[in-house]
Amino acid sequence: MQRLNRNTHPAERYPEKVLQFGEGNFLRAFADWQIDQMNRKADFNGGVVIVQPLANGMAEQLNEQDGLYTVYLEGIQNGQALQEHQVMECVTRGIDPYARYETYEELAYQPELRFIVSNTTEAGIAFQPEDRLEDRPQSSYPGKLTALLYRRYLHFGGDRSKGFIIIPCELIDRNGEVLKDIVLQYSKLWGLESEFISWLEEANTFCCSLVDRIVPGYPKQRMPQITAELGYEDSFVVVGEPFHLWVIEGPAWIAQEFPAEAAGLQVKIVEDMAPYRTRKVRILNGAHTALTPVAYLYGLETVGQAVDDEMVGSFVRELIDEEIIPTLDLPAEELTAFAAAVLERFRNPYVEHYVMSIALNSISKFKTRDLPTLTAFVEEHDRLPERLTFSLAALIAFYRGEREGEPIQLADNSAVLDYFRQIWSLYQDTPEDMKQLVSSVFGQTSFWGMNLNEIPGLTEQTSRYLYQIRTEGIRQALRELMTHGTLAV
Repeated sequence: MQRLNRNTHPAERYPEKVLQFGEGNFLRAFADWQIDQMNRKADFNGGVVIVQPLANGMAEQLNEQDGLYTVYLEGIQNGQALQEHQVMECVTRGIDPYARYETYEELAYQPELRFIVSNTTEAGIAFQPEDRLEDRPQSSYPGKLTALLYRRYLHFGGDRSKGFIIIPCELIDRNGEVLKDIVLQYSKLWGLESEFISWLEEANTFCCSLVDRIVPGYPKQRMPQITAELGYEDSFVVVGEPFHLWVIEGPAWIAQEFPAEAAGLQVKIVEDMAPYRTRKVRILNGAHTALTPVAYLYGLETVGQAVDDEMVGSFVRELIDEEIIPTLDLPAEELTAFAAAVLERFRNPYVEHYVMSIALNSISKFKTRDLPTLTAFVEEHDRLPERLTFSLAALIAFYRGEREGEPIQLADNSAVLDYFRQIWSLYQDTPEDMKQLVSSVFGQTSFWGMNLNEIPGLTEQTSRYLYQIRTEGIRQALRELMTHGTLAV
């Protein structure tokens, strides 16, 4: 069987407009997929040259396929199961700067390059003080970027039209600002001239961005079936979900050069991405974290099973619609549409997302993802969010480390695990003991960043839910919650 390349699959060749640091699954199924869509539907006419950021990478293997690879999209879209695949044609070549440094350096001199995107993992955007301008290459991504920008500045004599639109996709808050700060730090460390700093500030646009698409990656177990279906060999097949969202914080004129809207893509270029980040954290991540202890104690193993279950599914939907969305500051239609998409993603039949994989570090996740919703709801509505409070009780029960007599493989830092192991050994399943236990847990400010006992009614209601869960079982306790609810504080 033939290997996928431009001989077996004749493809369009595009001028290189995008420089990409990172050859991994996510960028190829997210950024490059969108660039490919813009080429097909919006005449972007842009190729992507990929630089591997680490010494051990896959740039040369990608070149063996002439940059071509197949993206499989699998999931639920508009209520229907979707499976489709397409060969991505926008990647022109890969470069290993550790083996072909001169080729990498020449990128600085290509006048048509306009965009830089990256995903070098959260650890990739970091300052390495040992990096030097003369290194071939620098060890860090920001170091490589600074040297590249400086060479471009010198080559084009400070021409303001030769700057870049730089869009990092690493999952850190304010990623564009962090990257720019480190580039400026290198500029100072290396003693680069003030004129370069001015060019860096005025000719280049560093954007913060928020990315969202689940990309399971290379489907190793299914490759014999997929290869037979495709009719060619492809070592870079990547699986992703249909949903995608790219929020780019930057000036509105970027949309003129990056025609994502014309291609029908879910790309938003906004002045402030904070509301979108909050929306994602509270609805997607918050719902994940809130459902995890409830679903697992209920006997369910995956997110899909949880959403499809009549009782737990109703719990999750009402949690989002009635408790999370009312705390968010975006147009109602945007929030409900995003929530509907989230629930479709949770039901994706092609991805087995185990709730125990979400359970890692659940205490800190609840603090970050769900506690802001809880406190905002209480402040705005003068009552407790019932389902979120129930989830908090289930979380405390979960950290007892047992489900129907079988141990739960808890995964958290040792201080958290030691605390719950000790606290659960001190109390019995009585209303009084449950209240004392909850009061102690809520008083651990190192867990929550505050004393949760200070939230009116929270200790009492959580204690009642925990007592129900322990004495009646999670199924009966959840049924009573969903049938009768609780009184307002």
